[in-house]
Order: sequence, then structure tokens, then C-alpha cells
Amino acid sequence: MRGLMTPLARDCEVTMIPSGERVTVPAGTEVRVLQTLGGNVTVQGDYGQLMRIDEKDVEVLGEDYLAQNPKSAESQASAGEGAEGPFDEERIWEQLRTVYDPEIPVNIVELGLVYQCKATSLPEGGQKVEILMTVTAPGCGMGPVLVDDVRRKVQDVPGVKEADVQLVWDPPWDQSRMSDVARLQLGWM
Repeated sequence: MRGLMTPLARDCEVTMIPSGERVTVPAGTEVRVLQTLGGNVTVQGDYGQLMRIDEKDVEVLGEDYLAQNPKSAESQASAGEGAEGPFDEERIWEQLRTVYDPEIPVNIVELGLVYQCKATSLPEGGQKVEILMTVTAPGCGMGPVLVDDVRRKVQDVPGVKEADVQLVWDPPWDQSRMSDVARLQLGWM
């Protein structure tokens, strides 16, 4: 399936990369799957444009795609089901590692985009999680999309009552913030 053109099974709202603009792509539009990470799928249209199909819409790629990508089908079936159990900060980091830049096959933690992650107890119970993060380029329109991904995934962690995710530009991101894991994944080591 990866690399082959496949028609969309229905009209689908997608996020254009890198602008972050939301548009509806009509059923039958041919797309090529480039990256399936973190539940979302990055596809390329027949004119080279990159688009992100949200996890909740992956079935638009058809049964062949779902059969070859069982994690996508599984992810879609369990969307909205929060995990159970006591609050554990490591679960936040696990969730952050499932958020990917749609153009780079590395999660935001390994890319060094998460500057701060702090959990504090709320007086009424539960935790408030504050995250400061950035993107690889200040003009990237995907920043708000990634912030929404992070907020949604962190709110699914047991015990989290509030998730405050802020996009920051200082300090500016550069490649020195990437982990060795990210460098290895990108073939830079």
C-alpha cells in the first residue's frame, strides 16, 4: 500500500502540510501514503501536495490500507477511550512519543520539540499538565495542529484534568536539540 496511489473512499477533511490549512478533498482523489505514525497518515496528492489525514479518518484509505496497517484500524477503533489507572508522569511522555511531525518520521520528544512538561496537583483532585513546545521552523503552519494533538493525547492520560499546551519560539529550535535516536532514525549518525 505504501507508495501506491489509492483513491479516497469518501470526501475527507485533511490538513495541508506545511500550511496547516484544513481543506476537504473529494472522494476518488488519488493519494500516496508516505508516513503512518502516531495514528495519523501523511499522504501525497497527485500534484505533489502533502496532506495529513487524521487518525479518526484513516478508513478513508480503504480496506486494503486498514488490512495492511492493523495499528491504524486498532487505533481508530479505540479512539476516545482513555486509559485507566493512577496518574503516572511517564504515561504523559509515552503519549508525547506518539505525536509526530507529519514531514519527519520522528516523534516530537526525540526531535527535541518538547521544552518542558510539568504536572501539578489540582486542589479539586487530578493533575494539570503544562507543556511548552516548539516546531522545527517558525513559519510552520502545523504548530497549532501539533499542539492540538499533544493536548488531546495528554488529556487521555489517567488523572489528567487539564492540559495546557503552549507553542513557544524561544529558544529557537535547532538540530542540536535532537536525540541520538532521532539522528539515527534520520540517518545522520
